Parts: sequence; C-alpha cells; structure tokens
Amino acid sequence: MTLPWVLAVLSLLPLLDAQSPTCTNYTVPITNATLDQISGKWFYIASAFHSPEYKESVKKFKASFFYMTPNHTEDTIWLREYSTIGDSCTYRTNRLMIYRENGTLLKYVNGTGHFGHLMLPKDRRTFMLAAFPEDPLKIGLSLYADKPELTPEQMEQFYEDLRCRGIEKSEVWYTDEKKDLCKPLEKQHEEERKKENEGAKKDTALD
Repeated sequence: MTLPWVLAVLSLLPLLDAQSPTCTNYTVPITNATLDQISGKWFYIASAFHSPEYKESVKKFKASFFYMTPNHTEDTIWLREYSTIGDSCTYRTNRLMIYRENGTLLKYVNGTGHFGHLMLPKDRRTFMLAAFPEDPLKIGLSLYADKPELTPEQMEQFYEDLRCRGIEKSEVWYTDEKKDLCKPLEKQHEEERKKENEGAKKDTALD
C-alpha cells in the first residue's frame, strides 16, 4: 500500500506546484535601469496593511497619482503627489532616499521616516511597495500602475502577492479614479512648467 500512496502523492506535485502563487521578490539591488523603469507618472491603485496607523491613513485617499523623477547620482527621487482627500485636492512634493543594496525607498512625512521595499512584477506597467515585510502585525502592500484601470491579470498578481504574505483580499482598500479632483491643478502646473521652459529657451537664445 505504501508504494501506490507515494506514487499518488508524486503525481499531484506538479499540479500543486502549478496552483501555488508566484510571489514577487523584493528588488535587490535597485539599479539605474530600475529607476528608469519607475520614472514618470503613476497611479495609486490599492493597498492593504496590518498596521493600524497605515490602515487608517490609506482610507483617507479617494484617488491619487504622482510623478517620480530619479536622480541617479544623488540616489534620490523627486516626488510630486496629487491626492484627492475628502472633497479637495492635496498637492505635495517630497524627496525619496534610495537605498540600492537592500532595494528600499525612504520617505519622510512630518519628520517620520517610512521605508518601502520596491517590488517589480513581470508586468513592467505596475510596481508595488511592501511595508514591514518581516512583521506580520504591520505588514502591508501597495499597488501602483501607469494607468488608473488595471487588467484582471495585473490585479491577480497583486492578490497573489498578498496571499503570499498572509494578507486577505478582503483587507484591500481601493482608490477610484472617477473621484479624482486633481486634474485641474495638474493641468495648471503643466502650463506653468511649459511657460518656464519657453522662457528659459528665450533667455538661452539671447545669450
């Protein structure tokens, strides 16, 4: 009886392996190519946290998008955030510190540092940040994409990574791009930068 039982178990292993989720590893190290990949405009899609502080914080966001401009030589990222909180648009700028060797980004908010472990799925149109990855009582994961609407495959990768880290799908807080109130301000900033660039070109031509 032992041999047939062993053979039966072995025959199931490929099936079990195929059904097991594929977890996205932490990006170690962060390279210039990595920074180029996450450069540009991104939308905050969803997140789930076990940390009570983080959990309450993300619930304030109805919609959010941001621009990241990496500086390879200084190991920093210039961040411009447009967030719809309540019934108003909030605009903030910040500078993220890059720790290449352990694949983390550091952001200071009101004097408090917050680390995010950068995770890059196979789909280059998305990325994730993990918080407190070694602490099951605080662990969390946030999803970002280059478009506000994601495909079922992109969302499923996020859900798989949540399961890999003991986070339930029911814990996810989603944003809604339809509730965004920051597009007018973004447009205003784009027009201001365009005028500044045109003015700089005129000054250069006069020199």
